Amino acid sequence: MTDDKDVLRDVWFGRIPTCFTLYQDEITEREAEPYYLLLPRVSYLTLVTDKVKKHFQKALRQEDVSEIWFEYEGTPLKWHYPIGLLFDLLASSSALPWNITVHFKSFPEKDLLHCPSKDAVEAHFMSCMKEADALKHKSQVINEMQKKDHKQLWMGLQNDRFDQFWAINRKLMEYPPEENGFRYIPFRIYQKLGLSTLYYPGTMQTKVGLELRERDLPASERYLPAYASPVLGIKTTTERPFIQKLFRPVAADGQLHTLGDLLKEVCPSAITPEDGEKKNQVMIHGIEPMLETPLQWLSEHLSYPDNFLHISIVPQPTD
Repeated sequence: MTDDKDVLRDVWFGRIPTCFTLYQDEITEREAEPYYLLLPRVSYLTLVTDKVKKHFQKALRQEDVSEIWFEYEGTPLKWHYPIGLLFDLLASSSALPWNITVHFKSFPEKDLLHCPSKDAVEAHFMSCMKEADALKHKSQVINEMQKKDHKQLWMGLQNDRFDQFWAINRKLMEYPPEENGFRYIPFRIYQKLGLSTLYYPGTMQTKVGLELRERDLPASERYLPAYASPVLGIKTTTERPFIQKLFRPVAADGQLHTLGDLLKEVCPSAITPEDGEKKNQVMIHGIEPMLETPLQWLSEHLSYPDNFLHISIVPQPTD
């Protein structure tokens, strides 16, 4: 990969000022003061909110404390989505700090998956990394790693250790010198509309990638390992909460595909017509990359730790 380590560091150390407030109906013992935290964009809510949980438990009777969950303006926040993705998708046009409401009661069974422990977060994170490497390298890199390498990736994320994580993750960002990039780019495109229609019918299994269907793959690659997928079952015509398709970083003529090329093929509504008014923002890590940016470069530098480019399409602010 090209060596733009400053970009990698800027992405890793991105923070969102956040104000956590306990839901008013749950205060029983005494008034609970808000709790302020700088949330790391690349992490997950259930990894970085232990102090939030301890702070608000003091205001509750012990028998009222059950599984913690979070919501923003009525939308339950999915713990298996990276924090930066949640913010970009739901609150990017809002003033800071990000105001999140904390709940210990009335868990929204139809909207959220339970997260019994950090082991569940690790299992989800590693399954995403394996899926991404199946797209990039036919799983060769991740499978050649030792178990301690997988653990180092996880501990680097969990403990917010940039150097520890990237010492291993760098291998997942490499490709043969005779090629100009990965086999396919791991990406997921999310649109703000429709998030509230998500529902979860229970524990299910899916093959790698919701769009890696048999018709898209040669016979030798049709049966990829199955990983537990928490993002299943939505009430939309697409039958999935995001767009994910096979897309190569290099065109047949050798030209590098750009972010604009990707959007034109898989989400053309996100592109502003030449003579039209801009209606959408295309965001990754809180910024709008130029549509001319090569997709391979974006994948190497702006992917989340799970090795996916999580791209948010949100309405253009009107103010």
